Amino acid sequence: MTLHLFNPEHDIALAAHLAHFTPPHAARQLKADLCWLPALWASADDAVLVENAAYARKASSRRLKLLGRQTPQFIERQQLAQLNITKVEPWGWDAALATDLKRWGLPADILPDSALLEQYRQLSHRRTSAQLLPALRIAGTVGEAVECTTLEQVEDCLKRWGQIVVKSPWSSSGRGVRFCDAARLVNSEELIMNNWVRNVIKAQGSVMVEPYYNKVKDFGMEFEVDKDGKVHYLGLSLFHTKNGAYIGNLLATEQAKREQMARYVSIELLDEIKQRIIDNVHLTDYVGPFGIDMMICAAVQLNDNGKMINDNRCLLHPCVELNLRRTMGHVALSMTPTDDDIRKVMRIELTDHYKLSIKKLGASA
Repeated sequence: MTLHLFNPEHDIALAAHLAHFTPPHAARQLKADLCWLPALWASADDAVLVENAAYARKASSRRLKLLGRQTPQFIERQQLAQLNITKVEPWGWDAALATDLKRWGLPADILPDSALLEQYRQLSHRRTSAQLLPALRIAGTVGEAVECTTLEQVEDCLKRWGQIVVKSPWSSSGRGVRFCDAARLVNSEELIMNNWVRNVIKAQGSVMVEPYYNKVKDFGMEFEVDKDGKVHYLGLSLFHTKNGAYIGNLLATEQAKREQMARYVSIELLDEIKQRIIDNVHLTDYVGPFGIDMMICAAVQLNDNGKMINDNRCLLHPCVELNLRRTMGHVALSMTPTDDDIRKVMRIELTDHYKLSIKKLGASA
């Protein structure tokens, strides 16, 4: 039996790098409210680990019925030791999760050991994206990133590019990212920025720095790695963010999503990037899903006065970030409609609780 579970605190746990880790309240609430999500891709004879099985059955029943899916077995942690679990598929692997599962009764031989967990953590470092970029940089693309281990190296990047994005090696969506514009820095802002950079380098060993790009559209590609190390393409993910935080995904057929992306860049370019990822991503010993966030950027050129101006072209940034885990794009793909004319929007909404909201464009669903 395969055990599935939703651990959205995964990215924060990687940054904390602790075997015993207490997530912040928002992450705990998200996990409790959307614990049932793996039921969207789990098989009927699989189990999904949740905090409250009765709540999970109720929260998932309507969505699974609409999708024509059978409900898997929802179990709580005290039941784990009683079941014949032979495989675990979490949202993402980290040391804190492995420690908890072992404590709750799962045998060590079906869990990754400490060496493998550390390998996963290093592959989740943002330097993996930077190392992949050169293989994806072909005509029609843009993208550059460097790893800095000192504040002086970050300052050199700022002098070189003028506007930069500084990222901590491990962080959750919308966090661990700072924007810096040399032309607008004042003394107090520079001090705050410098202190933040120093603190991240001290805690995580480095920061990743890249030029600021004029983003037009977020999107991504979703993949999985099989037990033989072969990378398989799963589909496009067209999503929206606000201040770096995830808001929602478009639910549409692959053909409909390709047609939408063709407004910005050629389909041939997208297909070439997809194939280069399949050929060049080597995630040693990792088996499971991963996603690559990308973006469409406005191309710029310098005028006679040396100022940047848009030149009405779009360029593709083929690897903003590689997420070595399941993503909300994978969730969206699990609910792909079969009709090219059906397009819906999937959002994570927060009122008193987090809720997965699915709406047709122009109508509720």
